[in-house]
Parts: sequence; structure tokens; C-alpha cells
Amino acid sequence: MMFAFIRAQAKDFAVRRLCENLEVSPSGYYAWASRPVSRREQRRDVLAERIRAIHAAARSVYGSPKVHQALLREGQKVCRNTVARLMNLLGIASKARPKFRVRTTDSDHTDPVAPNILDRRFRVDKINTVWTTDITYIPTDEGFLYLAGVMDLCSRRIVGWSMSHTRDAALTSRAISMAVERRCPPAGFLHHSDRGSQYTCGDYRALLDGYGARASMSRTGDCYDNAPTESLWGKLKTELVHRQTFRTRDQARRAVFDYIEVFYNRQRLHSSLGYLTPEQFEERFT
Repeated sequence: MMFAFIRAQAKDFAVRRLCENLEVSPSGYYAWASRPVSRREQRRDVLAERIRAIHAAARSVYGSPKVHQALLREGQKVCRNTVARLMNLLGIASKARPKFRVRTTDSDHTDPVAPNILDRRFRVDKINTVWTTDITYIPTDEGFLYLAGVMDLCSRRIVGWSMSHTRDAALTSRAISMAVERRCPPAGFLHHSDRGSQYTCGDYRALLDGYGARASMSRTGDCYDNAPTESLWGKLKTELVHRQTFRTRDQARRAVFDYIEVFYNRQRLHSSLGYLTPEQFEERFT
């Protein structure tokens, strides 16, 4: 197994240094490498190359479950444990970063709030019937860039979004307006948010009324009432924000646009959707 690891890493590191670190002899490695490659080893090498390619194409964010699913779709017959072992051998992993949370919910107001109609019923059978929304932030050297997103709870697709250097009702209004213009939801669709002033103010409530939406709001301080959107922001932070430093807000805007519209909605496999992308999942309804 050590010799196989050395061969897998030899493209990036000197064989002699690898042998020293693993306390094996270079001559032993070269003797092993000069033997005819067995079918099993050939198969492992093919899988290793495909794993590298899939992981790179997925922006290095997939762990073994999603890599395994991608291999199955290519027609590769391989078990998940084998994929996990090979990824470990290749030094490939999906890594999370420590969390740092900025408060984006301003619930210190006297605006009326809506009841929690959604009540954590996160399994939805029809698109454009239940939307969840929230605000997050992206740190840059110029200061925070705030992002408001609207998610279709059935397909987990981000159907509307808006970015700004301020977190006000204009930010959330642009996000819901984009979603409505794109999707034309039926009257009575459910709009679920937290109790932040960006969602409770009169202008935003009037906007929802005009769109025929029913308002639902999480209980005070309970992030689990909007868990799917919180999970979305966690993915955004882990897979994009924590992987680089943004010098400007414009740089962050371009990266977030690419993550949402190119990767998340159209390329990223979601385990909750049976390892389909949101776009693929929605094709079932059309």
C-alpha cells in the first residue's frame, strides 16, 4: 500500500523524499514498480485518475459519497469504501473551515411578525410553492458584502439573490423580485424567513402582498426553523468564501455569481435530491 501511495504522489513529489518520509527503500519501490502491473492495479490507477478529475471538476468540494455517485453515473462499478480509501491514499478530501458568524438578523423592532406556518416541514413535493430566504455575508478587504438568497424548498435551487454593501430591505426586496420574475409562482405560495427587520418592514410586507405570497417566519433565535437555508450558507462559506481572500466587493460578487448560477444550481450534486443537481431535479417537473 505504501508503494502504491508513492506512485500516486510521484507526479508532485520526488520519489526519494517520499521513500524517506515513509521509511521504505527507494530500491524496494523501484523493484515493485518495475513488476508487471496487475489488472487490479490497472483498475485502481484508472479509478484514481477519474477520482482526481471528478474532484477537480467539482471545485475540490466533493467528499467520497458524491465522488462515488459521479463514478457510478459514468458506469464505473465501484463501492463507496473503495472510493474513500483511494481518496485517502491520494490525499483528497472535502474539508470544512472553522465558523465565524456575523449577526445578520435585526429582530429588535416593533414590526408585526408572521406565524411559523412552515414549522420545519422541509419536504416539499412541488416547485414554486415554498420558498425560504435569508441573508449572509462575505468578508472582503473593503468590508462585508451582504447576500440575500431565495431558495425553492422542493428543488433546493437558488431562484433569486441580491448583493449589497448594506443589509437593508432593498437587499431582500431585490432578491424576492428576481425570484418572482424568474419563476412566476402561483398565488398563495409560502415565503419563509427569519424575523429580521428586512423582512418585517412595511415595504417588504407590501411587496409580498403584491406578489400573492403567504408570510411565514421562524421563531425568535431559532436557526433550525430555517435549516435548509442555513445549510446553503454553510456550503457557500465552506466551498467558496473560506477558500480564498477577496480584495474587493466586486471580486466577491463575481465569485458568488459563478458559485450560484454555474456551480450550485447546475453542477453540484445534492444528496437530499438523490444526488441530482437542482436543475436536473426540476426537469422532472417539466
